[in-house]
Amino acid sequence: METGREDEIVDMPMSPPVGSIINNDFCHHKDFMSQTYLQNKYSEIDIDTEDSNFDQNRPLPIFLKFEDVEYKVRNSQAGSGNIVKSMVSKITTHLTVEEDRYKKILKGITGSIGPGEILALMGPSGSGKTTLLRVIGGRLVDNVKGKVTYNDVRFSPALKRRIGFVTQEDVLFPQLTVEETLVFSALLRLPGSMSKQQKYAKVDTTIKELGLERCRHTKIAGGYLKGISGGERKRTCIGSEILVDPSLLLLDEPTSGLDSSSANKLLLTLQGLAKAGRTIITTIHQPSSRIFHMFDKLLLISEGYPVYYGKAKETMEYFSFLRFTPQIPMNPAEFLLDLATGQVNDISVPPDIFQDQESSDPSKVVIELKYKSLLEPKEKEQNHRVASTPEHLQLAIQVKMEWTSSWLDQFMILSRRTYKARRKEYFDKLRLVQALGIALVLGLLWWKSSINTEAGLRDQVGLAFYICIFWTSSCIFAAVYVFPFEEYYLVKENKADMYRLSVYYACSTLCDMVATVFYPTFFMLILYFMAGFNRAVASFFLTLLTILLIAITSQGAGEMFGAAIMSVKRAGTAATLLLMLFLLTGGYYVQHIPKFMRWLKYISFMYYGFRLLLKVQYSGDQLYDCGSKGGCRTLQSSPTFDSVNLKGGLKEVWILLAMALIFRLLAYLCLRVRIVGRKN
Repeated sequence: METGREDEIVDMPMSPPVGSIINNDFCHHKDFMSQTYLQNKYSEIDIDTEDSNFDQNRPLPIFLKFEDVEYKVRNSQAGSGNIVKSMVSKITTHLTVEEDRYKKILKGITGSIGPGEILALMGPSGSGKTTLLRVIGGRLVDNVKGKVTYNDVRFSPALKRRIGFVTQEDVLFPQLTVEETLVFSALLRLPGSMSKQQKYAKVDTTIKELGLERCRHTKIAGGYLKGISGGERKRTCIGSEILVDPSLLLLDEPTSGLDSSSANKLLLTLQGLAKAGRTIITTIHQPSSRIFHMFDKLLLISEGYPVYYGKAKETMEYFSFLRFTPQIPMNPAEFLLDLATGQVNDISVPPDIFQDQESSDPSKVVIELKYKSLLEPKEKEQNHRVASTPEHLQLAIQVKMEWTSSWLDQFMILSRRTYKARRKEYFDKLRLVQALGIALVLGLLWWKSSINTEAGLRDQVGLAFYICIFWTSSCIFAAVYVFPFEEYYLVKENKADMYRLSVYYACSTLCDMVATVFYPTFFMLILYFMAGFNRAVASFFLTLLTILLIAITSQGAGEMFGAAIMSVKRAGTAATLLLMLFLLTGGYYVQHIPKFMRWLKYISFMYYGFRLLLKVQYSGDQLYDCGSKGGCRTLQSSPTFDSVNLKGGLKEVWILLAMALIFRLLAYLCLRVRIVGRKN
């Protein structure tokens, strides 16, 4: 079979077929080429579209059409600060205002594909392949012109769970194994009608199909962490999409990082998925000859312009009629890329092709192969002639698919995944050593401290404030980076409607509380008795609960800033400023704040946390400094507590609880705006 493919390439015609009479006039072949190109344009698809009672377990057939698709981005030079340079650029290039402000990436792409077919988007780097794929997948919405329909219906959120999108970047959790990655994807995305055993069996089948048996128990890792190879990462990404049987599967450079054998095996898998009634579109840079002939259709793009659209096996015949023929035997994909880039050193180019052309540059002529006049009108005419998609398919694609599992089920699954993905961070040896080391150092510095004197009382109150500072800063900085670091995973999974965003946030904040509770508890068990705090059992537990309440509130504040800013660098800066503000208004360094600045302390949770810690640790009626000339005094009379009433404490508890909830509510709302409201 492989030998046959090679023979096909070696015997590739070096000149147009003998039976065709070639005239020097290029346009004389217009009608003949159009007929050849459009002959048998649509392949036979074994799907009964007339039957409204199609198998519900099979993917919904999707007939995709895109016509005159254009996409533009704002030109970075348009907002240049150098006004003179901008004006000179406009004058010399004669750009209109619109052309100066925007740069076109896609310049009128037309095509169609149905179930059972694989469409390959080919072209050199930067030609617009990935951009077109994102437009088709609904990932790009702004600044898009043209018409893209799915079963003659425009894109809507109801389509999100019917489309599988494999990005060029491998977006996978590094701490999970290959099998865990696919299992969690299956549990979250496969229909609820399937049992757990069936979902696990589906994962096992997918692992075998993609050749991942050898690394199924290996962590994904990446970067400086040792894990699976680049090719295995790519196959894992593809596996997480194909195991849920999407109706429309979009893949961006799926064979990159794979050897020829693995790439061929992957394309055979995609062929099997297509034959089951799925519509598959993939970008590919330069496939092998064997893979090239596996594609049903091909769209060749150069600098945003369409150069060829039609059956992949008819590309050589089409360009032969245009009298572009290879001078040496070469891979069809290599031949097409050379044409698209204008590299025609080993290609026979008819000399009269440059007549009536503004440019004699072969690349420009190749880009403008009269596609607009020869092929596109016929393609549009054919699209209009093709019968409309059956009404039941048009209605079915507009029905938003229900969640595959309930909120609670999603919470249980996602909490397991979140814990596994972050477990190493929760029980990091460095954090444990940090908590242990600082607790010992503070315990030795305040060893058996006493409040019998005013100086001793001041020292112990200073320790209490330092404890507030330490756990406020630790919890804020631990939480502020969570969402910026996981933004890519969250955006990808949200676009696939894998789970509810509220479930993700609840799992994230609750799982993170494991570390938020564990380390302060471990810290206080060591420090509390070394430092000579109140040895009453009630005082110990109330002090511990106060520290935990401060830590949980700080965690919420960190999450809020992280979700609002979504930038690792800027979120860290914002957290530092917030910490400094709360530090100064916490009630220790400055007890008598001027009236016009006094409002700051009322929004500082450190202010309420520090006051609560003093109230649970000390009693206003407790006597101290009995060895002084004036005799024993109550703690409430000490200058240290001038601005603190040591009685009560419920007010601070309720305020801290309210702040913890408000911070988390604001964090969720910011996350929703950033993720759900994000169109691109």
